[in-house]
Amino acid sequence: MMTAVLLLAFANWPQFRGPAANGISTTPAPVSVKKTAWKTPVPGLSHSSPVVWDGRAFIATAVSAAGAAPLKIGLYGAGDSANDNGEQQWKIYALDAKSGGVLWERTAHRGIPRARRHTKATHANTTVATDGKRLIAFFGSEGLYAYGLNGALLWKKDFGVLDAGPMPDDLQWGFASSPVLYQDRVVIQCDVKKDPFIAVLDAATGNEIWRTPRRGVSERSWSTPAVVNAGGVTQVVANGWPYIAAYDFKDGRELWRLKSGGDVPVPAPVFAHRLIFVTNAHGGSAPIYAIRPEARGDVTAKPDAIAWSEQRNGAYMQTPLVHGDLVYSCSDRGVLKVFDARTGKLHYQQRLGAGTTGFTASPVAAGGRIYFTSEEGEVYTLKAGPVFELLGTSELGESALASPAAVDGTLYFRTRGHLIAVR
Repeated sequence: MMTAVLLLAFANWPQFRGPAANGISTTPAPVSVKKTAWKTPVPGLSHSSPVVWDGRAFIATAVSAAGAAPLKIGLYGAGDSANDNGEQQWKIYALDAKSGGVLWERTAHRGIPRARRHTKATHANTTVATDGKRLIAFFGSEGLYAYGLNGALLWKKDFGVLDAGPMPDDLQWGFASSPVLYQDRVVIQCDVKKDPFIAVLDAATGNEIWRTPRRGVSERSWSTPAVVNAGGVTQVVANGWPYIAAYDFKDGRELWRLKSGGDVPVPAPVFAHRLIFVTNAHGGSAPIYAIRPEARGDVTAKPDAIAWSEQRNGAYMQTPLVHGDLVYSCSDRGVLKVFDARTGKLHYQQRLGAGTTGFTASPVAAGGRIYFTSEEGEVYTLKAGPVFELLGTSELGESALASPAAVDGTLYFRTRGHLIAVR
């Protein structure tokens, strides 16, 4: 019975990073992405990752009334906002996962963006989430929406302007924290300049169950929260700056906090081997931590709460992948470091590509193969293990910043203008 339950759980990819929010599928996928099963145009600009449920693929996007929206990829440090402030339509598409045919589309909101975005971001950065009963889409300042899987609007909520960006106030980078569905609850993390908070809502009605302020805990973050059932309690773990923190899933009470280093946190926390792996970077620091879920209180000066840590080997954009006994952490410049998950021992370090392209999409694993996607659309396929072994390099033909999905031997990639299936 347990085996059947696990196989059923991994037949779908219901949220950012998949069924266990760890980026892993047990079914092998192709080494190369050159031969596509289908390639469907998706209008607009989006870094929303695809999700898949019962033979349907769902994707979010923002369509500019002015036509093609500007996107500046590559390795650069400028914090400018994009010139993309005209009218947009925030849309959700449902596609047939076997054929790529569009089943339905819905426009959640139409209007002028209430906040600007970074030149490398979009107005639809977040990934939708589903539990088979409903589809949750979060467009930041443009609202939180719940749909039935047939496209019927169930409810919506407006949280006002959610202006995410570092100080000073004139820097606006866009919203990027995806919603999480767990036990008929929706978890949202809103680390914005004014009144940041984390909250849990009733998935059936949208009513708030609890909301915990994050002022003084996290002044900025673009990370998706993780729900971890360990340490004697179900906890919501949130990357952030200046603190990484965890909250009781039932009532929002803070359980622990850890002062961190990287001041622009993007990667989501990952739970494996009874440890919570969190990394961030920027601002001169790039830590990676393996935190014990039993931690309580401010654990910054409590070494027993941390199984191991590295202060210079974390990642800026990508969520790490924990596969087997190894942690794969790749920088935005394509420098991959592979650690022992339990001890932090470095097994190897290897650059992917020539070091001239950026890496934003988080890696996924399928049947013992690891897939890394560059912003230029190059896909590097590695054999999982403590020794570097490149199985192949192939190209999608378009830029790609969204993390792929892996379901039943098929890889789904959201590129600049398409949703692509490779099986």
